[in-house]
This record gives sequence, structure tokens and C-alpha cells, in this order.
Amino acid sequence: MTSPERRRPSQRRDRHGRGLRGRLVPATVPMSRTKAEVFDDLVLDTVESLERRYTTELAGVEFAVEDVPPDLNVYDSDVLEDGSVPLARLLPGRPGKHGVPPRIVVYRRPLEFRAADRDELAELVRDVVVEQVANLLGMSPDDV
Repeated sequence: MTSPERRRPSQRRDRHGRGLRGRLVPATVPMSRTKAEVFDDLVLDTVESLERRYTTELAGVEFAVEDVPPDLNVYDSDVLEDGSVPLARLLPGRPGKHGVPPRIVVYRRPLEFRAADRDELAELVRDVVVEQVANLLGMSPDDV
């Protein structure tokens, strides 16, 4: 047998020679979902419920999730803030031949930081998305 330092990389094994380990949690178990995936699902659930009520109004609107807001010194009125930290942003879009559709961006990390548990996070995500949709549609968040 060759010494360990002379082995080729293809001959290496893990510590006990049993091969590589698989996933610790099966993919079908909810625990296997990352925080980002759970957050995306919360946003998607809220958007889908709003799209059922406002099908034509939200037909061309894009929704996005970003981890953190961009570094800007001053935020415009299209940004929903808590103190000085942006939670979401509404980009109204530009109509025309090469128009850009309206876009609502939700920032994941600031919202997760403000929520104590998953239920509170779901409620906060819903409130933020509803407020941004209300701003886009020119309505009160209570009416949406």
C-alpha cells in the first residue's frame, strides 16, 4: 500500500472510509428549507393573494426580493423605511415602446431582523407588500 502523501486525489476517502455523507435532512422535511426560501414563499403567498383581487391592476408588475438594500445616502419617497433602514422599494416603471414595468422590491434581511418568529415575519411581509401595492395603485393600505 502506498503512503498517504503519495496517494492520488482519487484514492482519498473520508476519515472512516465510508464515502461521502448525504444530506442530514431529507428534502421533503420543512427544516431543509433555507431562510431565504421561506422568505420567498411568504412574499409569493402575499403576492398571489393580491393578484387574485387585483388581476388587471397588477398584471404587469414585477415583484422581487433582495437580501439587503443598496447603499444610498438619501432614499426617495418610493422607499418604505423603518427609521433609516429601507424595508421595500417601489420602482414605478416607465411606459412607452421600450417601457420598464413597475417593480416592487422587498428587502429580506431588514424584515427578518424585525420579526421575532415566522408568524410575525409573515405578517410583516404582508403589511410591507400591501403598502407598496397600495402606493402603486394610489389607494390606502387599509382598502387593499
